[in-house]
Amino acid sequence: MRIITALCICLLCMNLFQANAQRKASFKPKVVFKSDELIITQITPHTYQHTSYLQTDDFGNVPCNGLIVSNNKEAIIFDTPTNDKGTELLLKWLQDTQHFKVNAIIPTHFHSDCLGGLQAFHSHNIPSYANYKTIALAQERNFTVPQNSFTDSLALPVGKEHIVAKFFGEGHTRDNVVGYFPSEKVLFGGCLIKEIDAGKGFLGDANVAAWPGTVEKVKAAYPQVKVVVPGHGEYGNSKLLDFTIQLFSTK
Repeated sequence: MRIITALCICLLCMNLFQANAQRKASFKPKVVFKSDELIITQITPHTYQHTSYLQTDDFGNVPCNGLIVSNNKEAIIFDTPTNDKGTELLLKWLQDTQHFKVNAIIPTHFHSDCLGGLQAFHSHNIPSYANYKTIALAQERNFTVPQNSFTDSLALPVGKEHIVAKFFGEGHTRDNVVGYFPSEKVLFGGCLIKEIDAGKGFLGDANVAAWPGTVEKVKAAYPQVKVVVPGHGEYGNSKLLDFTIQLFSTK
C-alpha cells in the first residue's frame, strides 16, 4: 500500500510539473493596458514591457521601452516612461489594478527615455538605483538624479526572486547597464541593444568602437537568455544581441 501511495504521489507531482511547463510554453503575450501615452504588454508570466513616447527632432515620435519584473505581488521597473504623466499611469496600473508593491526603479542610462519620469517615482517614495556614472551625468545636466548608486552590478529582491542590473562596458552611452531576471531568463538591454533591422540611431553620446565588444560580454554572461527587450522597437530573443554586434562591427 505504501509503495502504491508513493507511486501515486510521484505521478501527481509529475503531472503538476508537466502542466506548469505546458502553461509556460503556451503563454501568449498580450496588451494589458493602452492609452495615448502608455502601452503595457505582458511578455512572460512575470514580466511586462512598458512603452511610452518621446518627441525628437531627428527621429520623430519615438516609442521607448522599459521593463516591469514582478513576483509575489512585488515589482521592480527598469527605465521610467518618458515623462511624469506616463509614469503616473504606469504606477496607477501597477498599484491600483495589479496591487503590486513597487520596490525600485532602475534607469539604465542618463537619457530622458530612461529617467524622464523619475520625479514621479520619487514623489511616490519609490527608491531609485543607477550606475554611479548615470548619477554623475544626470547631475551635470540638471536632470532628476537617482538616489542610490552602484559601480559594477546590483542585485535586488522582487518577491521570492531577484533581478540583476550590471554594467558591461560603454556602447550607446558611457553609463549604459542592462537588467536581467534570472527566473524567466528575460534580459532588458535598453538602448544598448537594437531591434532586428534597426539603424544605429542616436550616437551623440556613444562609444561606437566599444559597442560590439560590450554586447559580446552581455551575450557571454547570459547564454540561457530567452527574451531580449531593446530600448526601442520589438522584443525578441538572443538574435537581437547578434544583430547589434554585427551592426556596430560594420564600418
